[in-house]
Amino acid sequence: MAQDIGIDLGTANVLIYVQGKGIVLNEPSVVAVDTQTNKILAVGSEAYRMVGRTPSNIRAIRPLKNGVISDFDVTEEMLAYFIGKLSVKGFMSKPNIMICAPTNITEIERKAIIQAAEQSGGGKVYLEYEPKVAAIGAGLDIFKPRGSMVIDMGGGTSDIAILSLGDIVSSRSIRMAGDKLNNDIAAYIKDKHGLVIGEHTAENIKMKIGTALKVEKPAEMDVRGRDVASGMPKQITVNENEIEEAIHDTLEQILTATINVLETVPPELASDIIDRGIMLTGGTALLKGIDKLFSDRLKVPVVVSQSPLDNVAKGAGEMLERMQKTDKKK
Repeated sequence: MAQDIGIDLGTANVLIYVQGKGIVLNEPSVVAVDTQTNKILAVGSEAYRMVGRTPSNIRAIRPLKNGVISDFDVTEEMLAYFIGKLSVKGFMSKPNIMICAPTNITEIERKAIIQAAEQSGGGKVYLEYEPKVAAIGAGLDIFKPRGSMVIDMGGGTSDIAILSLGDIVSSRSIRMAGDKLNNDIAAYIKDKHGLVIGEHTAENIKMKIGTALKVEKPAEMDVRGRDVASGMPKQITVNENEIEEAIHDTLEQILTATINVLETVPPELASDIIDRGIMLTGGTALLKGIDKLFSDRLKVPVVVSQSPLDNVAKGAGEMLERMQKTDKKK
């Protein structure tokens, strides 16, 4: 019997949860392709190391943009590679796959995700919405008749949802999350310091000194890149408060989208959210001070889940197990 797998097909990372084993794979959603032969040279971590450092005939492609497939063939190959790596196919049958997607995907995008998973070696493929799965993975019991609210901020999208009785009552997905923050940082450093930096460097700055709130004694970091004026390599120093300034507008837009969702909920569910608060999941939830920024602005308690990066994959695995139990009861 094949072990079922839950897949968080993220813009930045792909995580795979195998039944009974937990999360067994977490690799960047990057594929390196030779443009002359169209041959795939590397997938995952190996390909990620090549981003911004490849000769002209090698392209490091991110086949997913904003949580949806932008390059179907490459996504399919990437999934097949990861599933093959698990050796779950060593079992007699194909594994059932639960795959997760943002709430605002179109029917075409939905079909593309399912097809990519089927062709990469899956048995039955189920598609579920990210915030719902993230809430389950974060340990929220969404099957009771009370409101739970989750904001899942990944690489490509921030998914905001209010859930009750096992389903989404109100939701919104905006294409602003971790990748947008990286772009904000790179643009700010170029404008303010005249320094061009790559994607890796911007992400590194976000992880090391990224903050959602200004601080009294900001930590500093040396940043290297290319000088806009001279074209020569140059090093500058940036601090936490500058990074807060760089990412401020994007975080404001995520807050505005959250307020829009809160404004649409029935009063009973709104009172549940005041009691129980909002759960933040996804990689961007690791940004320093983001829980405080959100609770200050939304006037409700806000907590970051225990392992925000794993919630979607873990929740997908738990949902598959739940489905199987229901099937058995039938």
